[in-house]
Amino acid sequence: MSKWEERKLVDLCHRVVSGGTPLKTKPEYYEGGTIPWLKTGEVKKTYIYETEEQITQQGLSNSSAKLVPENSVIIAMYGDGDTAGNVAINKIDLTTNQACCNLILNPEIAFYRFIYFYLKGSYSNLVNLKLGGSQQNLNAKTIKSFPVQLPPLPVQKKIAAVLSAYDDLIENNTRRIALLEKMAKEIYREWFVRLRFPGHKQVTFHKGIPERWEVQEMGNVARITMGLSPKGHTYNESGKGIPLVNGPVEFSDRFTKAIKWTTAPTKVCKPGDLIVCVRGSTTGRNVKSDGEYCLGRGVCAISSEQQSFVDHLFAQQLPVLLGMTSGSTFPSWTGPQLKAHQTLVSPVALRSKFDQIARPMSHAIQILARQNEMLARTRDRLLTRLISGKLPVEDLNIHFPPSMTTETSHEQ
Repeated sequence: MSKWEERKLVDLCHRVVSGGTPLKTKPEYYEGGTIPWLKTGEVKKTYIYETEEQITQQGLSNSSAKLVPENSVIIAMYGDGDTAGNVAINKIDLTTNQACCNLILNPEIAFYRFIYFYLKGSYSNLVNLKLGGSQQNLNAKTIKSFPVQLPPLPVQKKIAAVLSAYDDLIENNTRRIALLEKMAKEIYREWFVRLRFPGHKQVTFHKGIPERWEVQEMGNVARITMGLSPKGHTYNESGKGIPLVNGPVEFSDRFTKAIKWTTAPTKVCKPGDLIVCVRGSTTGRNVKSDGEYCLGRGVCAISSEQQSFVDHLFAQQLPVLLGMTSGSTFPSWTGPQLKAHQTLVSPVALRSKFDQIARPMSHAIQILARQNEMLARTRDRLLTRLISGKLPVEDLNIHFPPSMTTETSHEQ
């Protein structure tokens, strides 16, 4: 194995900078802005091609925000839950808030993708450096001193090539998922929101509502099954019985991911049902069921013969539903509330026609999401062995994935 040496992270960088937040009270710092501005919540993405917010040149000049060049490694320093310690690569020049630590690496010493993967694989070690009380944070000083076991540059690139190949496949699947979701949403909006459904020109409208359309309670359109937690002694983590879903902790991207099982299921959902959180700060968060699950008291299942239509109906009504949550500190929905919620509903034939179009898209999305989970799991197993040198790559003839080919050819 080639010689690896321990280096401090700061020694691998041209610069290490944090960001800043232009004053929110100054609209001229944001309105019409074209400079991407990144928040820590967005650092969970592997590659960053766009940001939720932009700032103006005036906002950049009058704050501590700094322009971070593309292909830097960004570390989230603050944030509740598992935000602090997340890493990402920016594929565009951008600015960040002060909660991000931005590593502008020296390409003659460190390959930015290798450093990204190294830090990703060192997440638990980074988290252990967090300081503070109720909300523990990282700081730039501890990050700069973080030790990196660094192989020679060619080995760094080979390791990054192996792992990037998985990320490229995941990203391609993610783009396909986004396209399918966009197509289904657009068809729904065109038919059921803009009311330009097939044959709409031949339909009579009364006060803006098509004939044979009517306001109905959601309980008449969908079956709503409120969860009921089984007895605690029936739980297990060894896969006996039926997997349990109690809330968003079991939600993994676009499907459910069981942590516990129960041998005495109470309320059960079927594949294709929409599982929705009905308690706490995550009320309204939802995921598609890909199997049979026991529903705990923190969730409900929404199902119908026209499932894709109901899924989109719920998404369309979500802002209104969130406005009627009961409870101030811990918002929640009850079964009667959901069932009694009134919404404009089309005839069954039109809903079925939409379902025939959208259901295959939904199925394809779930398949792609599952593929991504398997790819990520395989990548992460390889990651720990590769960045530790336990799986040597020096003598392997590794083909760089397309996303790396242009970069490396420029550097050679």
